[in-house]
Amino acid sequence: MRNLGISLYPEKTDISQDIRYIELAKKYGFSRIFMNLLLFKVDDIQEITSKIKKILEHSNSLGYETYIDVNPFTLKALNIEYNNLTYFKELGVSGIRLDMGFSGKEEAEMTKNKQGLKIEINMSNDDHYLDRIFDYGPNTDQLTGCHNFFPQAYTGLSVDQFKKCSIKFIDKHLKTAAFVTSQHAEIGPWTIQEGLCSIEEHRNLSIKAQVTHLKMLGLTDDIIIGNAYATEQELKEMSEAFFSEEVSLTVMPERELTHIEREILEENSHTYRGDRSEFMIRSSMTRFTYRGQSIPADNNKNVIEKGDVLILNDDYGQYKGELQIALKARPTSSKINKIGSICNEELILLDSLQPFSDFKLKVVNEERLTNVNNQS
Repeated sequence: MRNLGISLYPEKTDISQDIRYIELAKKYGFSRIFMNLLLFKVDDIQEITSKIKKILEHSNSLGYETYIDVNPFTLKALNIEYNNLTYFKELGVSGIRLDMGFSGKEEAEMTKNKQGLKIEINMSNDDHYLDRIFDYGPNTDQLTGCHNFFPQAYTGLSVDQFKKCSIKFIDKHLKTAAFVTSQHAEIGPWTIQEGLCSIEEHRNLSIKAQVTHLKMLGLTDDIIIGNAYATEQELKEMSEAFFSEEVSLTVMPERELTHIEREILEENSHTYRGDRSEFMIRSSMTRFTYRGQSIPADNNKNVIEKGDVLILNDDYGQYKGELQIALKARPTSSKINKIGSICNEELILLDSLQPFSDFKLKVVNEERLTNVNNQS
């Protein structure tokens, strides 16, 4: 089962705020919570854990799973032995995430705990850590992985690093998780945080684009918002992107669209042709649907650039009506109408869209288009 998740930081927030956030997220299909138990003063731990227990009583009643972030220093400070995790079961969590691990032997033993707690390990290091755990025969039913988030700008994982590290867990049939960042939330584990995402390229993207990209990479089961509190609109957009069966791309129109152009864009489910070209994504079925309609030439650009959305016009003969999305720059033609472009924050998705996959196109709403124009 795949889950959407939120993060909570009870040491910094009010219980009533956390509960409202939990209930709001539940409305949009969220079912996982991440909490942090790395940054605390020993004298404050009773107050913090008391708040955590109250929050978990409510979230557990709503069907949430909660993972709490710890490391060997946390366990030592709380006088907890790695082979006795009763403390966390009594706290009410579903599992513990090891931000920093042991030697491999300890983790394998932890996965055999009698309390049924999941042991989630850090996925973001390209090393032999996972292999060392498997050397000691872990209980894989209670072993999962989760990437780090990176509060400092430019320190997050590259897409290639994310893929490389994730594949190790996929190959061993382990459940995986990663973080995305809200562009409006301000609460995280540290005083300074510039977004809380796993992949660096996600840092300044909309939550919809981040989630869609992770889905398209196909390497992540659970997706968690790293910071709190995301807005209701972000929760809604994340839910729609996560649970949608098709990728949806947003088009910024070049000009006022004709009725046929808008219909070709928005009222058709497009399929990326399997005989792929390095220059474009081709959706050809619209050629047959609109072969009896006139699409006059209207080209106002000399060069086609990555992300441009194109419809072939009357002058292209049997290709008239074909929709294309440019993947790289090329010369244009009077037979090609540029009608818009994929919005900048979703260009990252074009590199992950695969042949034979279906996608939808949606023209940006008028309010957003007005805002963009006013900023430019």
